[in-house]
Amino acid sequence: MTSFWQNWLKLWAWGVIIFGVALASGAFSATDALVRPIFDLLGNPFPTEPDAHHRFSLGLMGAVSIGWGMTLLGVFKAIFGLTRDSAAPFWRAVLVATLGWYVIDGYISYATGFALNIVSNTLLVAFLLIPLFKSGALGDSNSA
Repeated sequence: MTSFWQNWLKLWAWGVIIFGVALASGAFSATDALVRPIFDLLGNPFPTEPDAHHRFSLGLMGAVSIGWGMTLLGVFKAIFGLTRDSAAPFWRAVLVATLGWYVIDGYISYATGFALNIVSNTLLVAFLLIPLFKSGALGDSNSA
C-alpha cells in the first residue's frame, strides 16, 4: 500500500478518535459544547439538562470510539509492515469488523429515531473502502 493510502487510513482513524472526543465531551456539562452540534445535525437537539444516564452513555461511547480509533492506528501500523499478500486477510478482517459495526449501529440509529446517523456512518465506511479497494489491499488484482 502506498504512503498516500496509508496516510489516508491514519487520518481516517484519527477522525474516529476526534469524533470520540466530541462524544465523550457530552459526559460533563462544562465540555458538552462539542457534542451539541452533532445532535443538532441529526435533527434531535441535545437536551438542555441531560440526565446522568445520558451523560454516562455519551461518555462511554466517546471512550469506546477513542479506543476503537487508537486500536485501528496500531492495527494499521502493523499491517503496513506486511507484504500485500500477507496483509490481505487482516484488511478483510478490519473490513468485516467495520461492516458489522455499520449494520448494528445503523439498525440502532434507525430504531431509536436517529436514522440520519446512518448517513455519517455510510461516509465513514466509504472512506475506509476507498483506500482498501483502490490500493488492492484486500487482495484483488486492481491496485493503484
